[in-house]
Amino acid sequence: MEIKSLEHTGQRSIFQAFARAFKDYEIQLDYGQFQAMMQRRGFDPALSFAAFDGDEMASFTLNGIGQFNGLYTAYDTGTGTREEYRGKSLAASIFEQSIPYLKAAGIEQYLLEVLQHNTKAVSLYKRLGFETVREFNYFMQAKSEIAIVEPNSDFHIKKTEIDDIGLVSAFWDFHPSWQNSLDSIKRSVNCFTCLGAFCDSTIVGYGIFEPATGDITQLAVDKTHRRKGVATALLNKIMTMTTSDKLKVVNTDISCKAMTDFLKSKNINVSGTQFEMIRDFRH
Repeated sequence: MEIKSLEHTGQRSIFQAFARAFKDYEIQLDYGQFQAMMQRRGFDPALSFAAFDGDEMASFTLNGIGQFNGLYTAYDTGTGTREEYRGKSLAASIFEQSIPYLKAAGIEQYLLEVLQHNTKAVSLYKRLGFETVREFNYFMQAKSEIAIVEPNSDFHIKKTEIDDIGLVSAFWDFHPSWQNSLDSIKRSVNCFTCLGAFCDSTIVGYGIFEPATGDITQLAVDKTHRRKGVATALLNKIMTMTTSDKLKVVNTDISCKAMTDFLKSKNINVSGTQFEMIRDFRH
């Protein structure tokens, strides 16, 4: 086995290895969807690594690179091992051998998310020095099962530019995860639609979503305008503009009761939970 960077490996070959490693997963990506995911998450082939058996990619870690909470960060966009190569600790070997290269590139921390029920992976990451920093819920529901409520009309919803929504971080109850951050959205801005809720000319809420997949990336309301139907109006409009037959909301902070209760009130229930984990490279 030779562990090396993917700088000189074509994205089609990387996709083929990804598809083989995740062939048993419920959700399958085609090549276009894979490319879109890699772009949104900031994939950098020069700082991504794989174990090769001759010309065959046996195991890999695909890294996104960018800023997160003010630190230059590597983000695990996808770690996978082909079935016939499992049980050889390849993922751990790839990670450990990649650390000097990541540090040399100025990376200050490594960030990942892992399904809480994947206890084997959670244990591995703990052994590799990762600490859990947050717990996330993720939600998914068919549009036909979502409860529709007509809100009042003291505000209006209109399409707006992401750059025009202003300092909306004041609306947040928690900092978005890597893939839901404004940086990630802007990497694939043409895939997203942004809706603003306005009271007169003042923005009081907004939603950013991917119409093709039903992925609601950000949904937030000014704290002084909550419980007035703003989020409901945004959700209703998102549903009409989404071509997917389902909606999903990934990586909401489990401590944010307001978001959980809002989604549950629309019959959008928790589908699973994840840990957000970080290994600090600064010491």
